[in-house]
Amino acid sequence: MEEKFDVIIVGGGIAGLSAAMTLARGNAKILLIERGTFCGAKNVSGGVLWGNDLAKLVPEYWNEEGGFERFVNHRRLTFMDEQSAFSVDFKSSHFDDVPYTGVTVLRAIFDEWLAGKVQLAIEASAYPDESFLATDILVDEVLSENGKIVGIRAGEERFFADSVILAEGVNNLLTRQIGLEKEYVPVDHMAIGIKEVLRLDKAKLEDRFQLRGRSGLTNEFVGFCSDGVEGGGFLYTNRDSISLGLVLGLKDLKQSGKTPYDILNTFKAHPSVADMIYGSETVEYSAHAVSTGDIRSLPSELYADGVLIAGEAAHLLLNAGKAIQGMDFAMRSGILAGETVLEAKKANDFSSEMLKNYRLALENSYVLKDMRTFQDAVHLLHQPEMFGPIPNMICDFGRQFFSISGEPTPKASKMMHAAIKRNASYWDLVKLGIKGARAL
Repeated sequence: MEEKFDVIIVGGGIAGLSAAMTLARGNAKILLIERGTFCGAKNVSGGVLWGNDLAKLVPEYWNEEGGFERFVNHRRLTFMDEQSAFSVDFKSSHFDDVPYTGVTVLRAIFDEWLAGKVQLAIEASAYPDESFLATDILVDEVLSENGKIVGIRAGEERFFADSVILAEGVNNLLTRQIGLEKEYVPVDHMAIGIKEVLRLDKAKLEDRFQLRGRSGLTNEFVGFCSDGVEGGGFLYTNRDSISLGLVLGLKDLKQSGKTPYDILNTFKAHPSVADMIYGSETVEYSAHAVSTGDIRSLPSELYADGVLIAGEAAHLLLNAGKAIQGMDFAMRSGILAGETVLEAKKANDFSSEMLKNYRLALENSYVLKDMRTFQDAVHLLHQPEMFGPIPNMICDFGRQFFSISGEPTPKASKMMHAAIKRNASYWDLVKLGIKGARAL
């Protein structure tokens, strides 16, 4: 008789590892399969992990050297035109309190560290010799019998379980295979994230960005950074490097005829960015498909008999203008998937009727509540005005307001009127303002 697990988890990213940690602590027999040579090996993303779920998984993680890069206590939003940058800057000591509300991570480092914590949880569980983190394995097929998912096939090997959690990432081929996402996601619901990691001497980095200890800065960019293509930019400080990149709408990028790396080079050459990265060395370049946060891109359902979908595989992401939230959604969904399987194990019922509790838990969490609440904001950010006329107008006003020319200075209201006249119209601003008020 073949060995059977309580649950098989496909994917060793944040969602899969969070589910595995939850399940191991609940004394479930688990098999986590990751196609990379180690958890994080295939993950080229990185950025900010928001929220406090990490503290629930790894209590007092902030006292450890490994894992995260810096905690975020400085937030900045920058509007750009071709020559100028106008920033809204916020820094507060309340961000210094633990557990931190946001930490920057490099996923190849963070995921491997979290996998180590999962291994410790397995060793402390009721099945230390029967639960496994298996890497360098590609899952080819999800197995089903009589309409119920019963395991997976990897090459010639078959592994069976009462339930399967698919945390395979945004290229969710297995989710499509079992019919929960029957069609390809529309191209205007998808984007490409491109990123460079630029090494910079730690002392220089801390002086340049006014950092102390492990404090860090996040900077989002709107306007010229995307060179007329729908999207925006970001800069995050790591311990001794900078993560710099763009998220660009795939449909608009294709229609523009521009290449992502050319747009990234233009972004890096902007005066404000060039000053921030001066003297750094590019040590990594990566690109990654991402969802735009449009809730219409979610699979038809997030569960079926014997299976749950978590993290990026379920297109759980939100960018409503305040922050890009994806890793925290992955972590929360992984925890909720693990908790649902533990309930199913206790009841010895892995039917869709039982596993629908996962969907209910997501609906009652901030994940789907925020995705529903801020859908208008997601759509607003993709309006052409947001990556052209509005940033141009703000920078135009800034050049007037902060310039001292030795000539009579007009009132700020006249400066703003002139900036609007050159870049937009009052009617456009009124319509956008109404949309913004409703969205936020």
